[in-house]
Amino acid sequence: MMKHRLGKISVLFIVCIAAAIGASAQTLTTLVSFDTSNGASPIGPLVQSTNGNFYGTTSSGGLNGGGTIFKITSAGQLRTLHSFCGQTTCPQGAFPSAGLVQGADGNFYGTTYFGGADNLGTIFKMSPSGTLQRLYQFLSFSLDGANPVGSLVQGADGNFYGTATAGGENGESCPDAGCGTLFKISPGGKFTLIYTFCRLTNCVDGGLPQTGLLQAPNGDFYGSTNLGGLYGSGTIFVITPVGKLTTLHQFGEFGFGSSATSSLILGTDGNLYGTTYTGGTHNKGQVFQLTPNGHFQTLYNFKYCPQSCTDGSLPNGLVQGNDGNFYGTTQQGGAANEGTIFMMTLAGQLTTLYSFCVQTNCPDGSWPALPIQSTNGNFYGVTSGGGANKDGTVFSFSADLAPFVEASPNYGQAGRTVKILGNSLTGTISVTFNGTSAAFTVLSDTHLEATVPAGATTGTIQVTTPSGTLASDVGFQVTQ
Repeated sequence: MMKHRLGKISVLFIVCIAAAIGASAQTLTTLVSFDTSNGASPIGPLVQSTNGNFYGTTSSGGLNGGGTIFKITSAGQLRTLHSFCGQTTCPQGAFPSAGLVQGADGNFYGTTYFGGADNLGTIFKMSPSGTLQRLYQFLSFSLDGANPVGSLVQGADGNFYGTATAGGENGESCPDAGCGTLFKISPGGKFTLIYTFCRLTNCVDGGLPQTGLLQAPNGDFYGSTNLGGLYGSGTIFVITPVGKLTTLHQFGEFGFGSSATSSLILGTDGNLYGTTYTGGTHNKGQVFQLTPNGHFQTLYNFKYCPQSCTDGSLPNGLVQGNDGNFYGTTQQGGAANEGTIFMMTLAGQLTTLYSFCVQTNCPDGSWPALPIQSTNGNFYGVTSGGGANKDGTVFSFSADLAPFVEASPNYGQAGRTVKILGNSLTGTISVTFNGTSAAFTVLSDTHLEATVPAGATTGTIQVTTPSGTLASDVGFQVTQ
């Protein structure tokens, strides 16, 4: 067993400057280099907590070699909260590959790819202080699913929804392990199977879902599969909370991508956006737009190049910044072929902002995962390789964007209480929903709760503090 050395955390604060075409200089700061004892090879995205810190997972390393859950401040102070065991049949799970989600109750919820009685993965919740409880374990020959990869999402009904990569009823394209499932689970652990993939003839409904779900303001969920469909390259679907699934797009036709690589996002224009890991004109992945009624449009094709692709290749997904542009990362390509950070306009104009591993020994990391934008305006993410110990890093990236506030959830009807995350919220003077004043309670410097006021309409949330007014990154959707 590896000796646990929580106190030995490699905080580097290496500042790297990358020149961006047509933009001011971009700054990347390496906050932590993992050293196996505190985790290794993080894959899933970080999540910003109501306390202002970031929480994440590593897929290996830690006290027992089975991965970790960690907390890190914006200044780079890291603390390991839980180390998973590194054996098969680990009761609480092992080797988490997805990120976490913070529930309305303040606890964190997530999944492990392996572990449980039959080593097919688990679903867990963890308190902010690190007390972990297994909620569910996937079992052999169960119809519930197996080996979850994508992050969970909390629905408007308070339950958590997710995908399992394998398991379910045997389909013709995956007779041994199953083609995956969609499920929901309550905060108390009540599990409900919603849908089993590849049940339709020729697997036209898709199979092998590897991304999380997106819940739209109307309550339906959007997601993707990595195989199946008419052309065998996966699908994009919409499904109701009770399991009525409609396929919106079939990947693989006319070079329209292959295998979506991250959860879809809902743009401020009401359309869905995402990336494919491969496919496209040069088979290096693409960025796409999908209207709610299923019209698919390619916005950008990553290029083929013999040695290095300056625009990157094999993209990980997108986030929409509070400036309206999209930001994302690629696993390969860039100046050193170890990944990039890019910005793309809604019109599809892409700019490479940063290339990883351009310095000797990759102190800034390599193979980045999709970052998140913090309410302080900066982006925070992880790399699964590189860093001082070759075990991956946590980084922050400044694109000179302003601070903002973020509502969770970002929709609701009058009378609903929503969380609002931000910075320097102590002493808040007022909160408005598209100009209508709301009752609120400040819970900390980074967190307040507000009630959607009667008469509010869809639009921007504004929080006025002693130091100025902060606007929400996207418009709040007022529902009926």
